Order: sequence, then structure tokens, then C-alpha cells
Amino acid sequence: MDNNWDIIVIGGGHAGCEAAVASAKMGLRTAMITQLPEKIGFMSCNPAMGGLAKGQLIKEIDALGGIMGINTDKTAIQYRRLNSSKGPAVRSSRAQCDKLTYARSMLSYLKEEVLGLSILRGEVEDILTENSRVTGVRLKSGETLSTRAAVVTSGTFLRALMYTGFEKTEGGRVGDPSARGLSIALERMGFRLRRLKTGTPPRLHRKSIDFSKLELQPGDLKPVPFSFYFRPERFPVMPQVPCYITYTNDQTHEIIEQNFDRSPMFTGMIQGVGPRYCPSIEDKVKRFRDKDRHQIFLEPEGLDVDEIYVNGISTSLPVDVQEKFVHSIHGLEAAEFVRHGYAVEYDAVDARQLQATLQAKDIQGLFLAGQVNGTSGYEEAGAQGLIAGINAALFCQEKAPFTLARDEGYIGVLIDDLVLKGSDEPYRMFTSRAEYRLLLREDNADIRLTEKGRQLGLIDDSAYDIFQTKMNAISTLKEEIKSFSVFPTPESRRWFTDREMHAIQDKISGEFLLKRPEIGWTELNSLGLDADQRYSEDVLEQVEIQTKYEGYIKRDVELLQGLKKQEGVKIPFTLDFDEISGLSTEVRMKLKEVRPETLGQASRIQGVTPAAVAGLMIYLKSMEARQKSAKNSG
Repeated sequence: MDNNWDIIVIGGGHAGCEAAVASAKMGLRTAMITQLPEKIGFMSCNPAMGGLAKGQLIKEIDALGGIMGINTDKTAIQYRRLNSSKGPAVRSSRAQCDKLTYARSMLSYLKEEVLGLSILRGEVEDILTENSRVTGVRLKSGETLSTRAAVVTSGTFLRALMYTGFEKTEGGRVGDPSARGLSIALERMGFRLRRLKTGTPPRLHRKSIDFSKLELQPGDLKPVPFSFYFRPERFPVMPQVPCYITYTNDQTHEIIEQNFDRSPMFTGMIQGVGPRYCPSIEDKVKRFRDKDRHQIFLEPEGLDVDEIYVNGISTSLPVDVQEKFVHSIHGLEAAEFVRHGYAVEYDAVDARQLQATLQAKDIQGLFLAGQVNGTSGYEEAGAQGLIAGINAALFCQEKAPFTLARDEGYIGVLIDDLVLKGSDEPYRMFTSRAEYRLLLREDNADIRLTEKGRQLGLIDDSAYDIFQTKMNAISTLKEEIKSFSVFPTPESRRWFTDREMHAIQDKISGEFLLKRPEIGWTELNSLGLDADQRYSEDVLEQVEIQTKYEGYIKRDVELLQGLKKQEGVKIPFTLDFDEISGLSTEVRMKLKEVRPETLGQASRIQGVTPAAVAGLMIYLKSMEARQKSAKNSG
């Protein structure tokens, strides 16, 4: 085994994959160390990628040069665009994937197509430092590897315990061991750890389900790929299959209520806090007693496996209770269990101890990404892994760090929330968390971020050519609709009145017509502009959104420009907040705990008042003036 690396990535989950790909592509000798190389990229919970706001994260990962979107498109067996009838700001893509194929495809890509990356089997038990700087890692085997930077992506495996009823076993998922030594190492290094909890539902045998009693949920007829740059000859790559819907009922809820005293959640065995927005079925029944039913999605885990993932009934109840309440559900009366549900309790760090680069504030060269930072979901993990991998590489290259602001991407929102607020429960991304979601749509992620990925060296020539071709087409089409005109003739007046629209009185451009909510490319085509015959779907969508929402987008951009001045004011890392008069003791404590990097970050810390931010800004300006005066006098 080679003992000398530029970057060591600890863990082979979704965060680890993105981190390793980014650092290796940027020219750093990278080692990924994982207990189970065969489980790299494994979907530990649901067999799906994307969803509300999560689709935006995957699109941004792809636009920056990450791999999650491409691997989803290689292995997706159903595509659905959520909120497709609503405004573009809240539309999000989701795809069911073939679970085993996803992991195999990811492993194959890492091994065969990523130069400079090596995959090592082992368990990291300690991170070695010298003068508050990472120097290496020590494996459980006793072997020591030197490195200039380390990225911890340990997922739900730190001191992990699994619960089914009162049965408790060690492990981060069924069949896989937990990691104890790394938790101890992080605590020794000064990290504040907290216990969090996640859960997973039962898997049922496909042949034991009565699908005739279930609602069919087909995928989209015209799937939209996640990747802007993956261009297979045939799309979708995999055959497409439906999912199904059923519901819990009064009997289901009664069975669960009768067994609350056998739940490790309600009896105090599990101390960790679970995800509020993805609760277990026993938590749903207890919290939402007014609901007479809860929706359940039956999702195939792959084309060639008989496991069905029962999305919506995550549980840690005992085996006999699980079987009883599942059999009370319509269509599942004779269901056979492939695997019972269980909860996982694990350690996570307080992400407020990290910079926006995801580097530890007190240890140079140490980066953390994924569920170890208190998040939930593959997409949140992958986004963090990409940023951590990029910054680990830039750290080794002694280059300026890379961050995204809240107005630049959902990734920026995610990381800003984590490093400023931490997470008392597993953090999940929502469109409502993004103040500028109309600017941060999933359809324009490439327009926002591809140039950044190119500058980092993560977007290759082939992908960049696709991007430039698209941008040129958008520019050409926008000019085309501006120059296209409809005149007030008897024929055109009839066209409008036949569609119950007001007839035009003067010449009108295609651009102005497209601003109308009732007019799209089909209508413009019938008026003589055949753009929908000559341009790709993504170009048409982009021009239509930019045209229809131009006023709203302009308003958000102007608002942003006013806020940018405050956002960018840097706060020195060594600033002594005790020296600033007028701050309350509570505000000082908050600022010391979080150590914000900019005035904008300080303004978003809970408990830091606008008056305190104003006082901090005045102090920083006076400090800058004193430094200039001293420099001039010197």
C-alpha cells in the first residue's frame, strides 16, 4: 500500500465519491479509504435521486463537474418532474434508480475513468495532526498513511447503532460495521458531537404484493435528464417502470398506537434526534392524530431484483409489530418481508466549527462533508462532498478557496445554513430555504455554474462545447423572437378571438407575445415562428422562462445588488468580539461560537440583531481606517 498521498477521502458514500472525483480531477493524488469498497456509492436508504430542492442540488453538482447527475441518468428506471404545473422556481426532478446498478456504475467510473484516484480497503481510526495541521491518518490495522489534507465523509457510521424494537446492534446499515475510533478522534480534536437518528422502512417481496389494489404512478412520458452534459445515444438508458401508491388506515394506526411502549424512540432507548420532515410512521401517527391515512409509495429497487422499497413507513418498531401493521395496508395483506425496517443512531459534528469551504476552523487541511455534518439525503451529501473535495485540492495547491454564496446556488444555501446554524436534527434542503429561488432554478444551473466548474478544471472540453452551443442557441433564439412580429390583420385577429384572447391592435413582437401566460411555443408556431421545430427542449424552456419571468428576475437581481455590499465585508478570523462595545453578552457568545467569516454571515446568525450587525460594521470600518492610517504614517 502506498503510504504517501496528497488527499485522503475517508468514506465511500455519496459525499466521498464527489470529493474523491473532484480532488483527483484537479490533479491531486487521492486515496479513498473505505471499509467496504464493494459498497461505494451504495444507496443505503431509498432507491431514488432528487426530489423537491434536491433535484436542484444534483443539477448544480453536475454543472460544476460532479458525477451524481451522470450516474443517475445511467441508472434511472423512472423520471418524474415534481411541481411541473407550477412556476419554474419550485420545479424539481426526481428519478428512481436501479440500486445495485447505481453502485456498480459509480465504482466502475471511479476505478476506470478517474486518473490519480486509488481505492483502499480499511478503517481510519485516527487523524494525525501537527501544529493544528493534518499530516496523516492511522488505520485500525495500525498502518499510518501521510497526507496533506483529509476529507471525512463517514455518513451515519460514527458510533452507529441500529434498532429494531429493543434489539440493538452496532452498524451504520444492515450488514456493515460502525466506526468507533474516528468518533473518539474527532472528539479529541475538539469537535462537538451530537447524536442524530435516521430510519429506513421495510423492503417487501414484489411477488407478494397485490398491485391490482394499488394506484399506478407512471413516470414522465418525456423524461428530462439530470445531467446537462451526459449524452448517451439512447435516452433513457434503462427501461422505465412505474411505481405504486397505497395508504395507511385506521387499523394501521391503531396497531402502531397499541405498541408505542415497544418503540425505542418513545421509551428513551434512542437519544438521537430524527429528521422532522421525514418522520417514522410511529412518529407520524403520534404527531398527526387528526390524519386518517398517510400516503405510501411502493418503489422498485431495481429491474432484476424483487425488493420493493415501501417509502413512507420508516420504522424501528419490533418485527412482529411491523408485520402486523404492514399487513393491514391495502394491497399488502399478504406481503412477505425481504428486510424489516430499522433506525440508525449515530454521531455528527457541529458544523458551526467549519468554514464555508467545509474546512475545520481550527485544523488546517481537515474537511468534513455529508451526514457527518448533520444533514440527511444523498443529494445534500454529494453537494458537500464536491465542495470539500474542491477546497481540499485548492488547499494543497495553495490557491484561493472556492465557495458559493446563497444567491449563487442551493449548495451555497445548504453550506451557509450548516456553518452558521448547525443542525439539531438532520438537515434537509427545501426550496423555501432559498431566498432567491427564482434565480436558482434547476433549469439554469449550468448557466450559473458551468464557467466556475471550467475554471476549476472539472468541466472537460466535450462538456464545455455542449454548454457553449446551448448558450449560443439561447442568444440566437432570444434575438429571433424579438425580431419576429405579428401584424393586426383579419387573420391574426381571428386567431386571437378563436382562442378567447383580445385581438391585437398594433404590431407585436414574438417576445412580447411569449410574456403572456397563455402563449407558448406551440402558439407562436401557429403564428409563423417555428422555433419549436428548430431548437432543443432545454433551449426553448430557458428562453421561455427568461422571457415570461423577466420582470421578477430583474427585481431579484436589483435586490441582490443592494445586499451584496454588506454580504462581502470580511471579518478577520482573529477578531476579538469582546473589544466591540455595545454588543450584548448573548450576541458576543453567538459570534464567538460561530466565528462568521463575513458581515452577511453574522447577520444570519440566530440571535444577532440588526443593531449588533450595525455596531460590528462600524467597528470593522474604524479598524480598517486605523490600519490605513498606521500604514500611511509608517
